[in-house]
Amino acid sequence: MILIEPLYDCYLPLVERAGGVPKFVRIEPPDWALSEEALRAAFSEKTKLILLNTPHNPAAKVFGPDELETIAALVREFDAYVVCDEVYEHILFDGRSHVPLMTLDGMRERTVRIGSAGKTFSMTAWKVGYVTAPPNLIGPISKAHQFVTFTTPRNLQSAVAMGLTQDDAYFESLSGDLEKKRDRIAEGLADIGFEIMATEGTYFLSVDIRSIGFEGTDVEFCEHITRDAGVTAIPLGAFYPTGGPDHFVRFCFSKQDAVLDAALGKLRDHFKGGSA
Repeated sequence: MILIEPLYDCYLPLVERAGGVPKFVRIEPPDWALSEEALRAAFSEKTKLILLNTPHNPAAKVFGPDELETIAALVREFDAYVVCDEVYEHILFDGRSHVPLMTLDGMRERTVRIGSAGKTFSMTAWKVGYVTAPPNLIGPISKAHQFVTFTTPRNLQSAVAMGLTQDDAYFESLSGDLEKKRDRIAEGLADIGFEIMATEGTYFLSVDIRSIGFEGTDVEFCEHITRDAGVTAIPLGAFYPTGGPDHFVRFCFSKQDAVLDAALGKLRDHFKGGSA
């Protein structure tokens, strides 16, 4: 199974517990480019699956049309399947539109598409998701799911079903509100001196800690600001199972504006002595 790193931390143990053999393809900041050469090299006659996460957590990258077609072409060529983690499908910025890989030629019968009410409706604790797949794939998925989750409360399912009938205005409002928060935290962090990585979707923003003169690792930086500034970030290197760049950290901006402003104020006080 091909995994694109950095990756959400549950992917690898789930693959390994299922008896899969992971093959990694890497994207890295600042451009997060997917190498067609590296991707092709990961495929072989043994390849069964590739897991695609777009919009991507933690990279906040939205895979473009050319990248999606490259993936689809290789999947078709090697007679493989795709699991698409598209839980951030409605959280895209700067006028971007989500293109499910399932919609590309020949991919409907090869794709399992996963969505999440937790992201789309900000109901993380509900843990209600949904899967789209062709009949020959959805059957075994349903059987496996029965013994993993067994059941989800009916009232939560009904609420999510109602939510999914909302018109485009709701989803545009969701992404619009989060885009404003992205800009709010990006401007504040840039003012402090951080180099900001592009954030095309999701609600995570990454920065280069070397841009403010920090010489330690991403883990050391996160420990430092948690302890001394009262703000917590996540080391981006933690999402690279094979070891990756260690000078980027990720902030989450799906918070109330007052919380974001308070965090920025603490970081400004710590790194700039309170100067604007």
